[in-house]
Amino acid sequence: MSGQGANWIKGTVTVQIRGGQAEQLVNRALAGGLQLSSIRWTSSGLLEFELSVSDFFGLRPYLKETGCRVHVTKRKGLPFLLVKAERRKLFAGGIVLFFAIIFMLSSLVWNIEVRGNVKLTEDQVRQAAKEEGLYPMQWSFRLTDADVLSKQLVRKLPGSTWVGVEKKGTKVIIQVVESTIPEQASLNTPRHLVAAADAVVTEIIAEAGRPVVRKNTRVKKDQILISGTIGGEENSRTVVAKGSVRGLVWYEYEIASPLVQQIKVYTGEKKTKWFAVIGSRALQVSGYGKDGYSASEAIRHEEKVAWRNWTLPIGRMKETVMETRMENRELTEEEAKSAGILQAKANVLLKAGSDAVIRDEIVLHEKADNGKVYMKVLFEVEQSIVKEMPLVQMQGE
Repeated sequence: MSGQGANWIKGTVTVQIRGGQAEQLVNRALAGGLQLSSIRWTSSGLLEFELSVSDFFGLRPYLKETGCRVHVTKRKGLPFLLVKAERRKLFAGGIVLFFAIIFMLSSLVWNIEVRGNVKLTEDQVRQAAKEEGLYPMQWSFRLTDADVLSKQLVRKLPGSTWVGVEKKGTKVIIQVVESTIPEQASLNTPRHLVAAADAVVTEIIAEAGRPVVRKNTRVKKDQILISGTIGGEENSRTVVAKGSVRGLVWYEYEIASPLVQQIKVYTGEKKTKWFAVIGSRALQVSGYGKDGYSASEAIRHEEKVAWRNWTLPIGRMKETVMETRMENRELTEEEAKSAGILQAKANVLLKAGSDAVIRDEIVLHEKADNGKVYMKVLFEVEQSIVKEMPLVQMQGE
């Protein structure tokens, strides 16, 4: 143990010497074997030093010899801490109880997270774990060994090939690996792939069936692109046509974009609320009362008590309520035009599909009137243009 740690256990005091022969006192005490440290003169001309509690009582004979008086200015160390604890038994008991509660809470399983399950429901996994003694509010020391528990869960969960159990602090993670069963191909009736809209073909790839159009061909809606009938007239047969066809499709939009837009801004006024968090519950401890804002936005930040790899189910949460207001922003005609076209592009892509690409845009007409910019815009979009058409339906028509 270091000297500093030993001194803290024994307890030390800082004293000031008044009257008499202070320097003689220090010399005689040191010669007598007392351990004095941090010897210094104060601004008021008094000699000050530190010594252990045992040496403090050994200082008395030297005080009498030199006619000095001693005044204790500071006390530190375990003996004085114990004296304070004796005087404040309720406070000391509260500290002990606090750490006991922390230890108890950290010894419980508070949360079970299930991962990797697709066919098995989370309730099935939790029920199987509960039957093996793993459930929220269970004591950690009562849990079965992770390897044994994993094997037991595999036996209880049909369709699982491996189950991993990992404990992280007060949370247990159950990782499920399910067996894969090849899906049976669905029985489809013979069909054609036809055009979903008027377009110009840019790409055609036939996986099954017979392509009947080429690249750069203009096609009409419902025109056959990949036929489900293959072979000659005498030896023809029908198949399920498969493939992909992309083409250029045109969308015409009429846009009215306002020259004044409302935007949300923060005023700078805010109110902070603090909450004590225990498990999934939050208890407000400060920031009571209404904020008085006509419009606001709240941002929450939660902090959990953590020690090494353990995260305890207790902590605090800060909620910042910020005042907002709506302001009018005036746009130039060019800005309003860009905003309107951007919104129209989003609508086009939403309608054309996630794989669609806007190749070109042409403004056919544009004017500004009554606080708005009016436009007629033609978008050229490359997208998938196929849809299915059963042969039965074609024959019926």
